[in-house]
Amino acid sequence: MAIEKMEMGEVGTSLMSSETKPPPARPPNKFERLFQPCLAELVGTTFFVFIGCVSVIENVESAGRLQPALVHGLAVAVMVACMAEISGSHFNPPFTLAIYLCGGMELNMVAPYLVSQLVGGVLGAAMAKVMTSRENFSKASGAAFALLQTDSDIGAAVFGEVAMTCLVTMVVLLGAVNTTTRSPMVPFMVGCTVIINILAGGDVSGTCLNPARAFGPAIVHNYWVYHWVYWVGPITGGLIAAVLVRLLLGDRKIRLILK
Repeated sequence: MAIEKMEMGEVGTSLMSSETKPPPARPPNKFERLFQPCLAELVGTTFFVFIGCVSVIENVESAGRLQPALVHGLAVAVMVACMAEISGSHFNPPFTLAIYLCGGMELNMVAPYLVSQLVGGVLGAAMAKVMTSRENFSKASGAAFALLQTDSDIGAAVFGEVAMTCLVTMVVLLGAVNTTTRSPMVPFMVGCTVIINILAGGDVSGTCLNPARAFGPAIVHNYWVYHWVYWVGPITGGLIAAVLVRLLLGDRKIRLILK
């Protein structure tokens, strides 16, 4: 009798463990490894730039910088939360470069991500042009960054883009890549960082922080005045953030020195 009970207990344990044991994970196929992440970057960047451009083109003067700040920040937070498990939710060339330098992605995906983001920026700006009136679109220069008009403003604008992109890139790296500081709150943190950056530096440089966000409207509206600022500044800021995390702030797996 005792043997029978023991055998029944063993069977019961076996059945219970078989019910709770998760099925073996299926390795991702080629579509999931290569094409789906690029599509996610394309779609995510498209809608981010679309919503951001519309918020600038249709901005109410009484709202000042608050309307574009909230729209860009909340759009980033939503898209990051939705696409994070597909592509990592970069939507920004400096983020992709910094994440690669910190070991967060493979080299063979860097160029496809960058192309997807730039194409998404153009599509998003084109969608904004279709949605908004011709008068408002032209008045806002298609949501391209038309704030800089003289050489005397360039130094402050470049520094602002470098510093603010460095800040938001560090939030991305420490919140999503670095193991010891990784947080499920990273979509909220990145969105909040975008909001405070736009509120703080919107009147200095326009607070681009993203070459794809600048490139799309520049193509669609054909506005290229001081456009290089919005490539040099954000990319430099992203690289500085990557160096800080790689050398000093990262965990032992990421940090190259002082391990």
